[in-house]
Amino acid sequence: MGRRQTYPTKELSRRSFLVLSAVAGGGLVLGLPNLNASADETSAQTPFEAYLRIAPDSSVTVLSAHVEMGQGIFSGIAALVAEELDADITQMHAVGASGNTRLYNNITMGGTMQETQGSSAMSSSFERYRRAGATARAMLVTAAARTWNVAEEEITVDAGVIAHPSGKSASFGELVEAAVRQPVPSDVKLKDPKDWRYIGSEKLRRLDAKAKSSGRQDYTIDIKLPDMLTAVVAHPPLFGAAVKSFDAAAAKRVKGVVDVVEISHGVAVLGQNMWAAIKGREALVVEWNNDKAEKRGSARLLQEYRDLAARPADALAVSRGDADLAMADAATTLEATYEFPFLAHAPMEPLNAIAHRLGDRLDLWGGFQMPDHYQKIAAKTADLPQDAVKLHVTMAGGAFGRRGTPDAQIVVEAIECAKAIGWRVPVKVQWTREDDITAGRYRPMCVHVLKAGLTQEGKVSAWKHRIVGQSILAGTQYEQYVQGGVDPSLTEGAADTPYGIPHFAVEVSNAKVGVPTLWWRAVGHSHNAYVMETMIDELAAAAGSDPIEFRIGLLAERPRHIQVLNLVAEKANWGKTLSAGRFRGVAVHETYGSVVAQVAEIVVDGDGGFRVDRVVCAIDCGLAVAPDQIRAQMEGGIGFGLGATLHSKITLSDGAVDQTNFDTYEVLRLSGMPKVEVHIVPLTSPSTGAGEASVPPIGPAVANALAAATGRRSRVLPLQPLS
Repeated sequence: MGRRQTYPTKELSRRSFLVLSAVAGGGLVLGLPNLNASADETSAQTPFEAYLRIAPDSSVTVLSAHVEMGQGIFSGIAALVAEELDADITQMHAVGASGNTRLYNNITMGGTMQETQGSSAMSSSFERYRRAGATARAMLVTAAARTWNVAEEEITVDAGVIAHPSGKSASFGELVEAAVRQPVPSDVKLKDPKDWRYIGSEKLRRLDAKAKSSGRQDYTIDIKLPDMLTAVVAHPPLFGAAVKSFDAAAAKRVKGVVDVVEISHGVAVLGQNMWAAIKGREALVVEWNNDKAEKRGSARLLQEYRDLAARPADALAVSRGDADLAMADAATTLEATYEFPFLAHAPMEPLNAIAHRLGDRLDLWGGFQMPDHYQKIAAKTADLPQDAVKLHVTMAGGAFGRRGTPDAQIVVEAIECAKAIGWRVPVKVQWTREDDITAGRYRPMCVHVLKAGLTQEGKVSAWKHRIVGQSILAGTQYEQYVQGGVDPSLTEGAADTPYGIPHFAVEVSNAKVGVPTLWWRAVGHSHNAYVMETMIDELAAAAGSDPIEFRIGLLAERPRHIQVLNLVAEKANWGKTLSAGRFRGVAVHETYGSVVAQVAEIVVDGDGGFRVDRVVCAIDCGLAVAPDQIRAQMEGGIGFGLGATLHSKITLSDGAVDQTNFDTYEVLRLSGMPKVEVHIVPLTSPSTGAGEASVPPIGPAVANALAAATGRRSRVLPLQPLS
């Protein structure tokens, strides 16, 4: 059961909000406090949070089950509510919700926890929040009808105004007090899509655009509580190391440093401001115990991965037909080894969290991707019952998976710091960019070994694929999803390939490495798509086939893939002769239910360099609730994926991370961003997602363009120089 909050009668009267709660199976009931009940009786009826609040000034606040981290979900969910509520979009606001798994569980991901991941926020929210808006609208209409003594069917609602032909009208705020006293309709009728005003509209824009573009949007990094201290943590320079001893004398002499405390992840310096804490950490002397630390460097790890690939696999992820027998009969075989480095998430806002305990209540602030899971860990760390922990889920300045760590490290650090000083003031733990790059969690390093066969007729007959890498899920609360030694986050995008290859096998060899890993934008799809799509392209070349036609021939049972390929080919003028020095490549991939095809056009210069000049992208994500946001996500994902394709890598020397900031961990600069054209397949089928789907295809599309230019296949990322 989730936490339940008591709403005293006077407080409810002043705030005037509607409270909607989910029941088992994803349905909705309206849980309204009895205004004449005692506090205890009210608590027994009312969930502690809600989906929708209407204030006396008619502003509508939507409590989002999903955290806003740049993908636009606050605006999308607010549009769902506004559509069925018949509100004006300018009335709408959204904030992060938390604390009640039953209310805010991710329906698409199984409904067991609140989480923002897998590009599932819109599919989880689509019906739930529309019903919230429709239910609130019905109660407002009933309130108006009874107040004015007219029939409900005579009342209209438009742009936040409730009206009757007699001339009577009222705003939401004027009727909300009466609305909360009305019976809750057992069922509400949702709008016919032909009547939608906001859903699918090209005019729909983000609600937070003005605040963000003007610098007025607050993130956790901006929050300042009275008397708050800021802490930075000295983390071990090697993963797995621990504090042996430390000398805080010099650190404490730094002006503004208040305290130095040991916590489970290192030694924290608490200051009156960030600068004092940083300077105090620089003066801190720590001796580390490296007995259990990871001391291998990247070169050694890579060789060990290659050696693992040459031995029998640990597990079989998928097998159909007989890949070995078919390979032996193949007219042509191709073999390749692919190498991928560790990658950092590098969101613009590094990790942070604030902990503040007052009496028996603990308040936490942060852009949390898994709020209820963090709440449980916070309660255990603070020695409090779970319902005594209140999370304030703030907007996050980027995440890409980084703000969903199974051990809730940033929350634990904030709580341990506040606890170490007796809870006397709030404490914000703020990581620096260097902390994020050198002490973070990474996309696993991987090696893929692949062999594929073609028949005499140029058809793909066999595919045998070995993936060597770390499990992200092993040792976490998600370990039950590791079945038979196979972590699905390592094999997704390969084991479930849409290509109709009759004899197909994917194996896994699990590497044991002390470097902490985490899901990175598109997770396993981000490297598996590269392998699948570059090898398919290489097979097409060996068969003497057009790359798009070759793919379509393998996708007979996947009409969505064929449709996006045809669309991207049309918009990119595939087949048209390019000017000298220009080359293009194609890739298509399905990520968490959305299918994206991309054509990358590169320009090769006379010095052996190249640049990505143009990318044409087609996406099938089901119903496009907010087309403008989808295009923005496609563009952003292409830039994110290009950075990893062309520049980014995390390397280790004797176990220590070599990169420290954006000067050495290079991401895509604005000057390297190509022209991007996005085309959305017009559909009315259920929404899937757009936050991650454009990342996997961009790397192979660029690599395939390079192969067209040079005849050389690129199997190591980031891409190596041409000369």
